[in-house]
Amino acid sequence: MPAILIISSYADSLNAVRPEGRLFVGLARDHGWEVTLMTQDGSPYTDVMKAAGVRIIDWHPTGKFQAASVRKIREELKRGKYDILHLYNNKAIVNGIRAARGLPVKVATYRGYTGNINWWDPISYLQHLSPRVDLITCVSPAVKEVFDRVPFFNTNKAVVVGKGHEPAWYQKVEALDLKKEFAIPTDRVTIAVVANARRMKGMNYLTAAMRKLPTGLPLHFLFIGRGLDTKANLNDIGKSAYSDRVTFAGFRKDVLRLIKAADVSLLPSVKGEGLSKVLLESMFLARPTIMTSIGGNRHLGVDGETALIVPPRDAAALADAIERVAKDEPLRQRIGPAGETYVTRYFSAEVSAAELNDAYHSLLNA
Repeated sequence: MPAILIISSYADSLNAVRPEGRLFVGLARDHGWEVTLMTQDGSPYTDVMKAAGVRIIDWHPTGKFQAASVRKIREELKRGKYDILHLYNNKAIVNGIRAARGLPVKVATYRGYTGNINWWDPISYLQHLSPRVDLITCVSPAVKEVFDRVPFFNTNKAVVVGKGHEPAWYQKVEALDLKKEFAIPTDRVTIAVVANARRMKGMNYLTAAMRKLPTGLPLHFLFIGRGLDTKANLNDIGKSAYSDRVTFAGFRKDVLRLIKAADVSLLPSVKGEGLSKVLLESMFLARPTIMTSIGGNRHLGVDGETALIVPPRDAAALADAIERVAKDEPLRQRIGPAGETYVTRYFSAEVSAAELNDAYHSLLNA
């Protein structure tokens, strides 16, 4: 039985870690791997992984370039006689590569974002571009394309392995009562925007789009996430015809219930997304979805059939899409279920686990 040691942090919410954890469940349960995971025991989803046969070592590096962490990983590699070491974040990658020096284990890294991989950057050679790295699992084709453009890089190292979801995770999600929770009238088309306060999320283009919308649309905007009520956002929203139809919910642990309750899910990202989890969640919840055609998300749907896809940084196109979903209820009723069917087919957990299994076996057989 082939053996793999994985290092990843699970100190996050269940929704955040579950798609990745499901990969390891699939490896152990469906593909015959002996899986050991170094992470924070007792974190979300670790109980499910244990039940599937994944061995948990309650440890994760707390920083980069830690001699003690290098020793810890190296000792486990020697003890366990692993075939592959898979490193899922920067702390794990920097320490894990050093720990694997001189050992016969194959080293894999994970990349979930586009950009910031440069041949001239010395830091890149301590991480993904290190000669010690044998495999890079990329969460989407857009992430692989970043590596494919690096001069003198062996493009066969980078392979696409998605982070699929289980449809069953979403079947029992109950919609929150938005009128009771936020006093949002039931006759409004509520657009949920789940994001953090980062420029890559494109909130300035959304607020610009709001200013371009015609008056009289039955709209309400529900912003979910920390730090979205910035002075700049509030100022821009105040110039729109919908300044009194905006609710800032802040950080919420019941994000899925809020998305389920909304009429539309929207994410105006302009760059950086490897594969947006909130878009996948929205589509698995059968919510009509508006997204931008940035590299990481352009494979998530078919414009006009399973989602509305607009160019990034195009406030006018975004406004047109918002107006369209606000006016066209049959469109919303059609693309919501169509999006769910699409992601269930192409972004299921079983598909992703099979992709990772194939990538591992190709690495070992190379």
